[in-house]
Amino acid sequence: MAPDECPEQNRAMEPVTLTTDRLLLRPVGPADTDAVYQAAQDPDIQRWTTIPSPYLPEHAISFTEQIVPEGWAQGSMFTFGVFLTGGELAGMLALTMRSLGTAEIGFWAAKEHRGRGYVGEAALAACRWVFTEVGVDRVEWRAEVGNHASRAVAERAGFTVEGTLRSAINNKGVRRDCWVGSLLPSDLGLPSTAPYLPARS
Repeated sequence: MAPDECPEQNRAMEPVTLTTDRLLLRPVGPADTDAVYQAAQDPDIQRWTTIPSPYLPEHAISFTEQIVPEGWAQGSMFTFGVFLTGGELAGMLALTMRSLGTAEIGFWAAKEHRGRGYVGEAALAACRWVFTEVGVDRVEWRAEVGNHASRAVAERAGFTVEGTLRSAINNKGVRRDCWVGSLLPSDLGLPSTAPYLPARS
């Protein structure tokens, strides 16, 4: 077992619903399959994320009926649909546990709802939740170099871009360089579960 792995780090979580001023964040289920499928037809989502391309109805079914509920049940991935108050799907966001105290955030916005700050608002709410309720001390954001839309969302949400990792993303069989950034509890005025001793500059 690697030093940073702990068999108890992933604990089953009851799915939760979060709210912001404009949004409802909740796990997606079978009733959302068609909305997920339709949104994922956008070429930009297929280009910049690791979802299958072409994105078929069976992919959406697997996502809403297996991947999402299993992630919550295993405490390995917490996926939220980002919904407007009228019930329309505006985006998707997931926090995947990577190592002890560290989660990685991933997100996309539905094409017709971009540019309104919805995903950044959702990211802040989800990170606040994972810091306070799951005991995460670092949320990492990664995006392929050139994905300026994702970077803009992360920066608006308060993430600090830390650099570029070579060959760190495998997207549909091609390895690519990626940007990496982080959000810490202290960035939101929250305490860490473990003491943090920053390096002296």
